[in-house]
Amino acid sequence: MKKAALTLIAALGGALPHAFAQQPVGQPAPVQQPLQQQAPAPNVPAPATAQGTPAPGAVQDPAIAEQAEFERLLRAQVLLERQYLSPGEIDGAYGSNMRQALNTFQTLRNLAVTGKLDEATWNALNADDSPTLAEYTIAEEDVAGPFQPIPDSMMGKARLPALGYADALEGLGEKFHASPALLQRLNPGKSLSRAGERIMVPHVSGKQPLPPAAKVVVRDSTKTLQLLDAGGELLAQYPVSTGSKRDPLPIGNWKINGVHANPVYHYNPKLFWDARPGDSKTQIKPGPNNPVGVIWIDLSKPHYGIHGTPVPGHVGKTESHGCIRLTNWSAAEVGAVVSEETAVELVK
Repeated sequence: MKKAALTLIAALGGALPHAFAQQPVGQPAPVQQPLQQQAPAPNVPAPATAQGTPAPGAVQDPAIAEQAEFERLLRAQVLLERQYLSPGEIDGAYGSNMRQALNTFQTLRNLAVTGKLDEATWNALNADDSPTLAEYTIAEEDVAGPFQPIPDSMMGKARLPALGYADALEGLGEKFHASPALLQRLNPGKSLSRAGERIMVPHVSGKQPLPPAAKVVVRDSTKTLQLLDAGGELLAQYPVSTGSKRDPLPIGNWKINGVHANPVYHYNPKLFWDARPGDSKTQIKPGPNNPVGVIWIDLSKPHYGIHGTPVPGHVGKTESHGCIRLTNWSAAEVGAVVSEETAVELVK
């Protein structure tokens, strides 16, 4: 399994777009000068809005309160991501993906499982004093392109020579596991398309590498994918999209048949109930905006797989055609630690 994982890492390093090509799979490119003292001291209470009740008699400017909550939520998302409890696309906002990550963190730490950033959870997260943000200098490769608008239709996508990023901002978002809107908010007045520009980004680099996974468990009820070791201990958790009423998740025990970096997507409209009239079989070139993103993990259930996505903000929040969809960076992490014959359990 170790040999297979190393082979995949080598393949991904050469095949994936710039967001992944300069570092081991599953790790973002090194950033410059992490900011120090981003974490509050231990036992500092979470903000009133995160706890759900304001302090008695407290009067606070709404804008200040909003900014304080944003900063705490952003920090919590970065710390969860660093512990392989992914909140999905980092955006500084509370949502269903963050709730599931908090639920699991609380379970692992024997805390009350609330799914909220309560005081006990806030203090436990801040045992990690890693900075929230780091400074990054935009590289020539980040802005080299080629960039182009991506058509909505499958037939339109099939006409493109590659499914690269629409713009530099999209690529930077994937590199740092963040929404483009968050990067813009963190960098007012900065050009996010100019090489040499110094910007602030979520500090998601430098995570400890994951060991090989013995099993993948996908839960439809929680919209999560978990990686387990041979003893059944949790290695990582990610939000996923897992099907729909018309294309349900194929519940059962399967195995991985293969892991394919930067796949060509073979589109067959006969397999999709919502295919556009006039669509025909075609192939869609590789790239981060390919319909299955940068990784296809083939399952023993025909036509089903675990894969990336061109729209990371929709993961865990929209339906799929039955496959298991992750963000591209999460799919790359998963793809690096699984191999042929890895067990996959799909549960309700």
